[in-house]
Amino acid sequence: MSTALNARRPAPAETEATAPTAPKGLLPVVLTATFMTALDIFVVNVALPSLQGDLGTGPAAVQWVMAGFSLALAAGLVTAGRLGDRYGRRRVFGLGLALFTLASAACGLAPTAAALVGARVAQGLSAALMGPQVLAILRTAFSGAAQARAFARYGLTMGVGAVFGQLIGGLLIRADLFGLGWRSCFLINLPIGLAALPLVRRSLPESRAPQRPGLDPVGVLLVTTALTGLVLPLIQGPQLHWPLWTGLCLGGSLALLAVFAVHQHRTTAAATATTAAATATTATTPLVDTRLFRDRAFSAGLLAQLAFWLGQGSFFLVLALHLQFGRGLDALGAGLVFTAIGLGYLITSNTTHRVTARLGERRTIALGGLLMALGLGLLALTAYGAADGGVRWLAPGLFVDGLGMGLVIAPVTSVVLAGVEPRLAGSAAGVVSTVQQVGGALGIALIGLVYYGAGDPAAAFGRSVLALAVLELVLVGLVRFLPRGAHGAPGAAEAHRAHEAPHEG
Repeated sequence: MSTALNARRPAPAETEATAPTAPKGLLPVVLTATFMTALDIFVVNVALPSLQGDLGTGPAAVQWVMAGFSLALAAGLVTAGRLGDRYGRRRVFGLGLALFTLASAACGLAPTAAALVGARVAQGLSAALMGPQVLAILRTAFSGAAQARAFARYGLTMGVGAVFGQLIGGLLIRADLFGLGWRSCFLINLPIGLAALPLVRRSLPESRAPQRPGLDPVGVLLVTTALTGLVLPLIQGPQLHWPLWTGLCLGGSLALLAVFAVHQHRTTAAATATTAAATATTATTPLVDTRLFRDRAFSAGLLAQLAFWLGQGSFFLVLALHLQFGRGLDALGAGLVFTAIGLGYLITSNTTHRVTARLGERRTIALGGLLMALGLGLLALTAYGAADGGVRWLAPGLFVDGLGMGLVIAPVTSVVLAGVEPRLAGSAAGVVSTVQQVGGALGIALIGLVYYGAGDPAAAFGRSVLALAVLELVLVGLVRFLPRGAHGAPGAAEAHRAHEAPHEG
């Protein structure tokens, strides 16, 4: 492993941030932000029909209510990770939480569709400020058994927000609190955010990279433009039947990503040379230190992340379409079906750190991928008539899929970050979060081709889940490229010895 990735010897400036015992309120605060972000990605699905009728807008504007958030989130993550390294992760997280709360209020009070789209973009940018800081704080504030448990709870929170997002949205719209209708799906963030904000300074230790790394403005411009050009056509392409501009955007974004990679490699080399000469300056600091990719756990773990997230957003999409258009359920009924996934997910995500302690991260991720493939296979059987007794026959496959999800999310995240030196935690977390978002957008675009390519709704669902099952088997295959005894393994072993100890945070 390279010196840049040696997590066992933190820099003196970061010793306090990497202490094994973190403040008790840390996890509730950072995971509240994680939950709100995951919830707002999925809760809007059930709000779209009612907000379209209330605001009197067309399908294009409604699509941008979803696309604006996802686009801003994906484009801002890498830069936000560097902002946390430079200005302090607690400070940037607190700013993001405050802005997210304000943007949620703007969404809930939006008088027009244009105002709502603008507020959703602001929400996405605010979520981008928070996301990398959460992962970096978990990496730097915990170690050993505590870190294994912290990442397990991070995975649990992400899954709960995603799996139960549609159910929560359906319940809010059905309840129609104070006559707010769809607006309550956004306004629910106000009391949550306002309760969490005062706890940020009290509960979160401050940490930043030493020597205040520069922002690399050229790198910021390149990566932001490239990710916008990549994610925008992936979001809009399926609905617009892939017009010429989507192909041009994709090609241009790939070219810009290549230029960005070359720029980052050269900037990293320059930064390494000036550091060795004791003349380091912020002007030579790369946005993404390419030495990260020399670590096998980081690079192979990113591929595993990509494979996993390619399937998650697309699966929730095709399941929602199948339930509402193929099975004739309303938004609340569809949300209730999602509880079968949630039940399986809650069972395994609460014990993932113990399973990892016994099996290791590689085997745990592989087991989760196999369970997800099995669950998706069972769902395919219901689509092709092997079980045609109604929606209840979906439950076994959904439950097994949820079991697998719970075994994957936390280990596949911790294995990427556990060996990263704390001073690079923000940059690495930005890369991981970006892979998650881009993977989700790419998966929706690819599975959309499969789903809409079949005329019959049942066949469309069956083909989609079979394709996703194959993708989970690809994830299992990628696990082989992770090093044995990956960085999380020592912490996992410690977690096994101390899993009954009180939880920090």
